Amino acid sequence: MALPLDLEQTWLYPLPEFSLIALQGEDRRRFLHNQTTNAVEARAVGEWFETVFVNSTGRTLELATVYVRQDSLWIQVEAGQKNFLWQWMDRFIFPFDKVELQDLSAHYRAVVLLGEKVEENNLGWQLPAGNQWLAQSVQGVELLISAQTGLDLPGYTVIFPADQQELVNQLWGHLPLINPDQWESLRIYQGRPQAGKELTEDYNPLEAGLWRAISFTKGCYIGQETIARLNTYQGVKQRLWRITLDRQAEAGTVITLEGQKVGILTSVKGLTGLGYLKTKLVNQGMTVQVGEAIATVEKPPYLSHQYYQGPS
Repeated sequence: MALPLDLEQTWLYPLPEFSLIALQGEDRRRFLHNQTTNAVEARAVGEWFETVFVNSTGRTLELATVYVRQDSLWIQVEAGQKNFLWQWMDRFIFPFDKVELQDLSAHYRAVVLLGEKVEENNLGWQLPAGNQWLAQSVQGVELLISAQTGLDLPGYTVIFPADQQELVNQLWGHLPLINPDQWESLRIYQGRPQAGKELTEDYNPLEAGLWRAISFTKGCYIGQETIARLNTYQGVKQRLWRITLDRQAEAGTVITLEGQKVGILTSVKGLTGLGYLKTKLVNQGMTVQVGEAIATVEKPPYLSHQYYQGPS
């Protein structure tokens, strides 16, 4: 199955569901370290990383992208999750904590530059690599450029002041736009789980394949005991897979194998979907039934399901 977009071309996608929360104060790293799955305290200024908000039983609340700045942590989340996560964090800030929340969502926007030749459109700037971001000043405006697209596809995310849309149009307005339907097709193909679909309190981040955003060597955090136990005893009972259909099906459709329920379709666009399937019954390349459709189970690039065995 081919990627549903030609990455020989450079594309522009204005993120419509962009929200940004800033954590400030001396205790900001420790606070987020204790609230999410990744090792926040080990991160240096100029890095970005992914981390998962989970509840006390290790169930998933949101996958966030965090930018480490000199005086704050910028937390990028989906717009629909912002108010919930704000309230979630606020309830754990105690009077003696030196932590402040600031909602930057109205002040910033973001675009994704997607493609294998994005560098040809960088106007000669230095560009970040790996898990790095850089601040680039253009006509006196600071742009935050990170070496990630949120989909494990080549390109960059650019965060800019909300009142500087005209500058962004000058820089990249000539590029063809990705529309939301195309982006959803890319998301599903790559396997990036989304809040309200694959990321809900029905699932944990190991089932969602978000091992990349979990540290198994850090100290305690909310939900840590459950996640550590699932890893230690290899107890993940279901996993998220890409589902390629031979005909249309709707999200929420039960997935069966030889008449037995083995999972559920959580997202679908065209003939490609995502779904959770029972670990012991379904694996790569198997054929399953999704309603009236026949479907093939595939591993999407964004996800991993490798148990952590400790340092080698």
